Amino acid sequence: MLSNRLLNITPSYTIDISSKVNKMINSGLDVINLSIGEPDFNVPYMAKLHGINSLNNNCTKYDIVAGLEILRSEISNKLNTENNCNYSPDEIVVSNGAKHAITNTLLAITNPNDEVLIPKPYWVSYGEMVKLVNAVPKFIDTKKQNKFKLTQYDLNNSITNNTKLLILNNPSNPTGSVYTKKELMNILDFCLKNNIYILSDEIYEQICFNEEFISIASLSKQAKDITITINGFSKSAAMTGLRLGYSASNKSIAKAINTIQGHLLSHPSQTSQYIAYGALKDCKKEIKTMVNEYKRRRDLITSKLNCLPYIDYIYPDGAFYVFVDISKLSGSFNTTNSFSIEFCNKFLSKYQVAIVPGIAFGMDNYVRISFSCSENLFLEGINRLNDFILKLMQKPLYN
Repeated sequence: MLSNRLLNITPSYTIDISSKVNKMINSGLDVINLSIGEPDFNVPYMAKLHGINSLNNNCTKYDIVAGLEILRSEISNKLNTENNCNYSPDEIVVSNGAKHAITNTLLAITNPNDEVLIPKPYWVSYGEMVKLVNAVPKFIDTKKQNKFKLTQYDLNNSITNNTKLLILNNPSNPTGSVYTKKELMNILDFCLKNNIYILSDEIYEQICFNEEFISIASLSKQAKDITITINGFSKSAAMTGLRLGYSASNKSIAKAINTIQGHLLSHPSQTSQYIAYGALKDCKKEIKTMVNEYKRRRDLITSKLNCLPYIDYIYPDGAFYVFVDISKLSGSFNTTNSFSIEFCNKFLSKYQVAIVPGIAFGMDNYVRISFSCSENLFLEGINRLNDFILKLMQKPLYN
């Protein structure tokens, strides 16, 4: 008999979409995939060269659990110079992707039945990760007029004596919202007063367009002490398949994470670590070029969405997604199940465009569209979305 913890785990919506897309492609259909949050860029050449050189130098043996010293030193330097966060190398643990860094943190911080606060909309895996470590996810409603950013008011209605940790995603997946310094200060003050840790997932921090990015751990010494900063290389350096992320925290938490990782993993791939080191050290220009391209794509896709009827969206200041409000179309569906899943399934089957249902992020009246692909693909996808919407409104109860 399998573990009871699996009884409450929801399968990944995004993996389900990917499976459907692959089946359609294998059957010969031309599918536009706007569901995946993966850069269409390649890993920068100079970063790859560091990995190649490491292999040629036979750097393939066991090393330090927390990660290569040169990489942790470079991460420390990046956090100090770019984020104004004073983390030393021994406060950093390199892991197999940001997902793994988050799981390590949850194992280090929470006990069974501790509550973890998760603002809605949320990244698809947060709640499931919390449940896997036997803690309790507690989802917090936020307001559209505030671009779904968390406030003290939202927090005040959500805490109990069991509240242990807040997960803050900045910039946000799926909304692309970026927190201001004042907004972060209000959240920090609340967490300090109520003895709540902050897990700050900053995987998209390089991909900011209109707002200055601020790490919450940079706001004060007290902020750093209660914050576990999570970051990685999948989005900024297009290293999705190389699986490398990291956590930065106070020495006590870092030691706990290091102990956990030592038993579960030993350490991440040395080759991936050398590539990440190269990305930090030698590829700032290439990363900036990627970010400028995402900004251009953001401007293109939002200008196109502005012309579509019956929908609204959250204007993204970061990341590479648009979170689209489709609530005005709900009357065109006769379903007792999830509206956003039904919407996305119909769109995929009839127009061969894959997007992510909002229910995956806790918001059933929304869908997420990625613009991490080429502009030809997402612009054609939006054209097809326009046709789909017009068809829906001409023929209610679309079947």
